[in-house]
Amino acid sequence: MTDQNDNAERLRHPEKAHRPDNPVQMRKPDWIRVKAPTSPEYAATRDLVREHKLVTVCEEASCPNIGQCWQKKHATFMILGAVCTRACSFCNVATGRPDLLDPHEPERVADATRKLGLTHVVITSVDRDDLPDGGAQHFVDTINAVRAKSPGTTVEILTPDFQKKPGAAELIAASKPDVFNHNLETVPRLYPSIRPGAKYFGSLDLLKTIKRIDPSLFTKSGIMVGLGETKEEVLQVMDDMRAADVDFLTIGQYLQPTPKHAKVDRFVTPDEFAYYTEMAKGKGFLMVSASALTRSSYFAGDDYAKMKAARDAQLQKTA
Repeated sequence: MTDQNDNAERLRHPEKAHRPDNPVQMRKPDWIRVKAPTSPEYAATRDLVREHKLVTVCEEASCPNIGQCWQKKHATFMILGAVCTRACSFCNVATGRPDLLDPHEPERVADATRKLGLTHVVITSVDRDDLPDGGAQHFVDTINAVRAKSPGTTVEILTPDFQKKPGAAELIAASKPDVFNHNLETVPRLYPSIRPGAKYFGSLDLLKTIKRIDPSLFTKSGIMVGLGETKEEVLQVMDDMRAADVDFLTIGQYLQPTPKHAKVDRFVTPDEFAYYTEMAKGKGFLMVSASALTRSSYFAGDDYAKMKAARDAQLQKTA
């Protein structure tokens, strides 16, 4: 069985095969443990995803919340194929030669959104450095397809950084997603080892550009903790995000997918997450979600409603 698992990892992450193993900490603290997904609703969501030949980041990134979210028929769709052109050391999405772009994918995402009865849908993607626009037009096509079939559904997108893709941010902003999310993932000091294909200030600039083009759009970003960052570095990232006028901050515990991925430096305690929450609120974020199991799309619909209410209340005060 071990040989089969090792072979599967090599096929999924060929660029990581030469790396030395980082033993995975099998025993996790009580506050991180989750139940295996077994509910009928989970099975129904899984079957619908299969029926529409869709990819979800819930499965591809081995999200610990999949049982809870799919039980509520909440799935985060991953477009632009299932193979990423980047090789971030934290991510379990397959890497290598990317898939051909599927022109029918936007319609299938829209159909699944309607059948699941989603009031809020999250759409993310792999990085597609091979495409001239990084996949921006495909995001727009998917947003438009969802709105055509589910006009009452709010749309949140979690995009790549569109590095060296001129015009991509403008294209995305013009489609007016209800929430634009792009994750910084970690503190700048750790980028060379954790997110080597990206640039910290490039990602910040994308968030800043989206807000400059359309100040009415909600922007969102998140980081993982437990990778070796310090509290001071996390607080500096918060300040950088607020300087870019980011509305919503997420902070979650990094969990190591395989021995070939970056190791967990430590498991952050609930008290430290509570500290980050209070500090972020004090810095002016409209919405903060910080806990061990927080992920970008965890309770995204509920959090969107809270964020919108917070902005409305803020606007009433200044009226």
